[in-house]
Amino acid sequence: VQLQASGGGLVQAGGSLRLSCAASLPTFSSRAMGWFRQAPGKERDFVAVVTDSGSYTDYADSVKGRFHISRDNAKNMVYLQMNSLKPEDTAVYYCAASRIIRSDGSRSERDYDYWGQGTQVTVSS
Repeated sequence: VQLQASGGGLVQAGGSLRLSCAASLPTFSSRAMGWFRQAPGKERDFVAVVTDSGSYTDYADSVKGRFHISRDNAKNMVYLQMNSLKPEDTAVYYCAASRIIRSDGSRSERDYDYWGQGTQVTVSS
């Protein structure tokens, strides 16, 4: 099982980035997919989640209205479109696949079985 996140980089405040996560996971369409992030010196935090079918999404208050999560079950891909980026969005971003019994979407790391390696997002002011 492997989750490969990509798309991070350096962007100015107000700019946009699109993160992608490729999952080599046979049960991909049975799992919710989440994005989390960890800033330097801080704990890893929930960012967004999309349910197994893609019908429901949830966002941290800090990114609501600016970020959009989506998935393509035919391609085993999940995406995070990040707009109006702020310096406080700077972090390593991780994609994660939930436990099958939590395909309804969860904000808790404990409900995720598989994690990608992370991709760095840096937003300059």
